[in-house]
Parts: sequence; structure tokens; C-alpha cells
Amino acid sequence: MIDLSTDYLGLRLKNPLVPSASPLSKSLDSLLLLEDAGAAAVVLHSLYEEELIAEDAMTERFLLNGELHDAEATGFLPDHGNFQGALERYLEHLRLAKARLDIPVIASLNGVTPSGWIDLGKELQSVGADALELNVYHVAADPLESGDAVEARYVALLTELRRVVDIPVVMKLSPFFSSLPHFVRRLEAAGAAGVALFNRFFQPDIDLQTREMVEQLQLSSPEEALLRIRWIAILRSHTSITLAATGGVYGHEEAMKLLLAGADVVHLASCLLAHGPAHLGHILRGMEDWMTEGEYASVAQLKASMSLGHLRDPSALVRQSYIRVLDSFTPRAGVWR
Repeated sequence: MIDLSTDYLGLRLKNPLVPSASPLSKSLDSLLLLEDAGAAAVVLHSLYEEELIAEDAMTERFLLNGELHDAEATGFLPDHGNFQGALERYLEHLRLAKARLDIPVIASLNGVTPSGWIDLGKELQSVGADALELNVYHVAADPLESGDAVEARYVALLTELRRVVDIPVVMKLSPFFSSLPHFVRRLEAAGAAGVALFNRFFQPDIDLQTREMVEQLQLSSPEEALLRIRWIAILRSHTSITLAATGGVYGHEEAMKLLLAGADVVHLASCLLAHGPAHLGHILRGMEDWMTEGEYASVAQLKASMSLGHLRDPSALVRQSYIRVLDSFTPRAGVWR
């Protein structure tokens, strides 16, 4: 019997497959389907502080201060006696998920202010979240803001939050830090139980007809797993905290490569949105078949066996590989005409 168990943020999971924050986790029915398919834990969809701020402002204006407006117009406003805001809906969803699921439930928080992270983090812990994923989605577009300042923002948010919550905290990072191993060490020192690699910044496109920026959502592709493989293999030799791989996993092949590189868990989103919750079970069976064929008895046996510290040729992860790959390319005869 193959032992697929792994450790994630101090939690013992039955296998490494953890659906990440996505629209699927907004539905309790979808969460139950993911658990039935074999998910070892789930990350709920993100709670966005901006939405709460906007909702509070709207409530203040139209519901709580209705007497300041035209009396006749206020008669058309709904009775807000049972009004449930976005935070209350999220907390109730978390409560229901904890009550119905037998696997750990991780809350996801996407904040913008230090006070928002702290207050919301305490709320999420109070209703039973097993861990908290901090999604610091920050596009550093200000030329006056240094790289040190960007990193300091992350560390300050984490430090403040760790003062008020006891549950494990994982930081979801982008790949755009100048020295990722050094930054991960700073996060570990500040109390992070893990990092999730990598956050995907959704890129705007340009409509050539209207000459306008167009917002779009594109699912990840298997090729995106390559960036995660390289950095997890490098980081595994420099940190003992949880490394979660997120982005580009569509089948057992990508999952196994990431585990070999040193990932503790593999997050799934795009493949589940494209193929449905049952696809998780398909990946899990593929992993078991691959391990059986390779004569592996457990995930622990293979995990990190191809990280930087275990490679016979560590140059495969650094600059030398770049030179070798470029020099080895030969155009096919007859392609250029």
C-alpha cells in the first residue's frame, strides 16, 4: 500500500493534492465533490478587503443614513434588518465547510491595509480555519517604491498578523522578487509556516479595434509548472517551512515533478475549473500508478530527491543550463525559406 501522506503547515494530510482558492470553493457542493474525489485539504476562495470596504461605505450611505436622503425615496430601500454582508457570508461559508468536511479548511485573505489583515485574520481564526493563506496581490508599479520597501510590506503584514493569530500562516508569493531565497528566509524568521509559489498576476490585453485595455482571465498551462519546479528545487535546500506549488498542474506528471523538486503539497485550480472536481481523482490515480511503477513506497521517499542539494549536477538549475540549452538548439533543415 503506497503511503501518499505529507505534511502541510504542520497538518498531516492523506495526500499532497490541495485545491487552491478558486470559484469552485465558493460552493459547499463543489467542496464536497472535491473531498469525495480525494482532496486532502481545501483553500477557500479569497476574502477581498476592498470589497468589504466598498460594501461598508455603500451600507453606511444607503441603509444606515437613509434619513439623510429624500423621505419618499427612502421608502423604496430594502429592509436591512437581516442584511448579511460579504464578511458574514464568508464566515458562514467557512463554518459550514468546517462542519461538513472531514479535511482541513484553509481560509484565503487578500488584504490591502494592515488593520484589515489583522482584524479579518482574527475573524477567520475565530470560526475555525485550520490555517490562513495570505494573498498579497501587489503589482509594484510605483517607480518611487524600492524592492526593499515591497518586501518590508510583506514582512510587516505577516509580523502583525502573527501577533494576533495562532493558526499557521502561509504567504502566497509572486515570482518577481529579486532574491527569492533571501526573502523566503525573512518570511520564515517573521513566522511564516510556509510559502505558496507562485501567485499568477492576470495580465491585461489590448483590444486593437477599440484601443482599450481588456481584462481577461486565462487558465494556467502545464508549461507554467516549469518555473515552480526550478524555484522549489532551489528553495528546498534553504528552508524547512512548507513549500506549496501552485500553477500549471494538469496531470500526475506535473504533480510528481513538483514533489521530486521538493514541494510538500500541490495546489490545483485551472485543471479543476476546466475538467471538474472529479479530475482530482484522475490525477491521484496517476500518481499512485507512477509510484508503483517506480517502486516508491511513499511520498516521503521521493520528495525533494531532485532538489538542489541532491542533484548530481546542480548547474541544471542555474546559469550554466541557460548557456547549454541555447547552444544546443539547431534549427530544422527546410524551416527557413
